Amino acid sequence: MTSAEDKEKISKIAAHLEEIIKLMGEDCSREGLLKTPERAAKALYYLTSGYRSSSDDIVGEALFTNEGSRIVTVKDIEFYSMCEHHILPFFGTISIGYIPDGKIIGLSKVARLVDHFARRLQVQERLTSQLCHEVQRIVGAKGVIAVCNAQHLCMKMRGVEKQNSATTTIDYVGVFAEDAALRQEFLKTL
Repeated sequence: MTSAEDKEKISKIAAHLEEIIKLMGEDCSREGLLKTPERAAKALYYLTSGYRSSSDDIVGEALFTNEGSRIVTVKDIEFYSMCEHHILPFFGTISIGYIPDGKIIGLSKVARLVDHFARRLQVQERLTSQLCHEVQRIVGAKGVIAVCNAQHLCMKMRGVEKQNSATTTIDYVGVFAEDAALRQEFLKTL
């Protein structure tokens, strides 16, 4: 449900987008573009919803006591984000592993945390790092590791225009930073 404040922000974004479309040489009064500024504003507002949520609210009470599990892995979580340099999409999957220290997190909450950080203007390197550090903070894990694979439309549609390019980023904290064998154990599950 959209609040009055959200509607006002979307309206302001739409007005700016209409001006941008005009500056590009288009006629916003033609049939195909009549509602484009409003639709695009709603899309951008949704795609940046990560600014209007919090990790703690997302996780809520979905932390549970558990004394088992050497590594918990949630893999191939798809995400869509917007490159902060060109405001073009990048998308892919991220796999996150952690070693519990008496607590585990509800699996769907890991995916929701991915959306929380992906749905903002972002770079892949920061996205990977933020997820790694936030899972450790929330769960109190002994260690967390994240591997992110993504394709960037800013590299495919403009600039170097390399259609088959992909980027992989890896980040880790805690015992994963100290133990190469643990990193390898996680990477073998991917």
